[in-house]
Amino acid sequence: ASAMGGQESSIVTEYILKILGLDICADTLVGNEMLRGISGGQRKRVTTGEMLVGPAKALFMDEISTGLDSSTTYQIVNSLRQTIHILGGTAVISLLQPAPETYNLFDDIILLSDGQVVYQGPRENVLEFFEFMGFKCPGRKGVADFLQEVTSKKDQEQYWYRGDRPYRFVPVKQFADAFRSFHVGKSIENELKVPFDRTRSHPAALATSKFGVSRMELLKATIDRELLLMKRNAFMYIFKAVNLTLMAFIVMTTFFRTNMRRNVEYGTIYLGALFFALDTIMFNGFAELAMTVMKLPVFFKQRDLLFFPAWAYTIPSWILQIPITFVEVGVYVFTTYYVIGFDPSVSRVL
Repeated sequence: ASAMGGQESSIVTEYILKILGLDICADTLVGNEMLRGISGGQRKRVTTGEMLVGPAKALFMDEISTGLDSSTTYQIVNSLRQTIHILGGTAVISLLQPAPETYNLFDDIILLSDGQVVYQGPRENVLEFFEFMGFKCPGRKGVADFLQEVTSKKDQEQYWYRGDRPYRFVPVKQFADAFRSFHVGKSIENELKVPFDRTRSHPAALATSKFGVSRMELLKATIDRELLLMKRNAFMYIFKAVNLTLMAFIVMTTFFRTNMRRNVEYGTIYLGALFFALDTIMFNGFAELAMTVMKLPVFFKQRDLLFFPAWAYTIPSWILQIPITFVEVGVYVFTTYYVIGFDPSVSRVL
């Protein structure tokens, strides 16, 4: 929940930006279908960075390589690996046919097939287990591809290397049962038999609150973010003020006081001027409606992931708009009030 406003960003945020390679585009808009922004790989890393800067220490990622080339996938996984090792977290990532260089970044491998755990343990021992079962990965074959094919009835036979025994299809259940007798499986089983010592648990290991920080910190972070967005959209606010000023001058000439008298006959004209003022100021704010709609997907995502409650997002955007609204109304009223003739004395307007 850190507000990334130049030098005011937290150390963790700056560090994550550098690790993920996002420091070169930190001031670039993400973009959408209509606005060109960062690349697809950078968008994936932005999503990953959102998770990393939070209090979560365990990340579960499913098919993060979808739509990415092997080079981008490698960069993202490598960034995650560095972050996890340095910050002391855990990441469980599912990938379909990763490149060899991406596969080699993982510390442990979990191989699932037909709903069963075929292997779970250090990456260095996975080939040893399958050689123990009679299957060997060819030298030029990617290990990830080998692991996907060795449990398949269609492709399994080509990896059988025990010439002294005839090949016989080994089903997934037999692999899973054999893993329990393998030294890695035995080590995991023995470790799980020992009850966890709760005295060794860190006080912050289990979350006791819905959000990672206090309400005031959440509110401050969302206020800082809203201010940053307002600075980025300064052109729109300037344009709105100029547009309102031009409309005020047009209204001044339309309802000029020299052609009006203070009686019942001209009362409807005064009411028309008041209604037009209200209508102009109201529709002047419609320029922000499209921007609000564009921010909704980000709001829903961050709200559902418990980045902050809905009120922490709504209150800053409402409060920070109050002074802007007062300025806009003041410009319009001070420009038109005396000229239209709502008051005969200019000193009373001031």
